[in-house]
This record gives sequence, structure tokens and C-alpha cells, in this order.
Amino acid sequence: MPIDAIASTDAAGLYASRATTAPKQEMDGELFLSLLVTQLQNQDPSSPMDTNQMISQTTQLAMMEQITAQTKTGSENFSLQMRTAAAALMGQGVSYTGADGTTVTGVASAVSYSGPVPQVTIDGVTVALDAISGVITRPSAS
Repeated sequence: MPIDAIASTDAAGLYASRATTAPKQEMDGELFLSLLVTQLQNQDPSSPMDTNQMISQTTQLAMMEQITAQTKTGSENFSLQMRTAAAALMGQGVSYTGADGTTVTGVASAVSYSGPVPQVTIDGVTVALDAISGVITRPSAS
């Protein structure tokens, strides 16, 4: 029996199950459209929804979808910027605050993109990009 099903006994003592759905945690275009369709289905036939109101709600749906798309694009851009910044640290001297609260300095030798925040390996220690507090310019060889 699936985890999201609720088991109950019927009059004959047999088990019956009915699936339940988890409540939506965020408003999206699908929810908004569902509300609009429900509103249209339940409207009073003698007093239908005003056309201007319908156009207004449809416009709001389109605007919400555009804002959602822009937010997703912004998040993807931020993620790309973090990856670029982490890659730029390769071979550079960097500093971060160690577990004991002291500032640790070392050379960035590897970058991992496996999590939401890139991880930079500094002298064998893996540090999150957002925990790096500084970049140190190495003197050029003359």
C-alpha cells in the first residue's frame, strides 16, 4: 500500500484505501488557474462573471507566470555566478575562518559543484564558497 494512502475498514470489514494529496505549499500558475476554473464553474448563471474581471484575472495569471520565470532565471544566473567565482579562485591564495575561529590562509586547489553552494578545497580542507572571507594576491615571480 502506498505511503500516501489512508487505510480504513468498510462495512464488510475489508480494507479500503483512498489516496490523499499533500497540500500545496506555494502558489503557482496551476493553482491560480484551478481557482479561476472553480470560480467559473460555481458562478451564478443569472449573474455571470464580468468580462473585465475575467480579463483582469487572466492578466494576473500571465504576470505571475512571467514573474516566476524571471525568478527562476535570476536563481540560475546567481548559481552560474557562484560557479564562475569559485573557478576563478583556482590557484589563488584565499582565507577563511577555521573551526576554532582563527583566520586560515591557503591555496585553492579544487572546486566541487555537487551541492547548492560550490565547495573549494584549500590546502586539503573543503570550504563552502560563501565561507571564504578573502583572496590574497600572490607576488609575481620577477
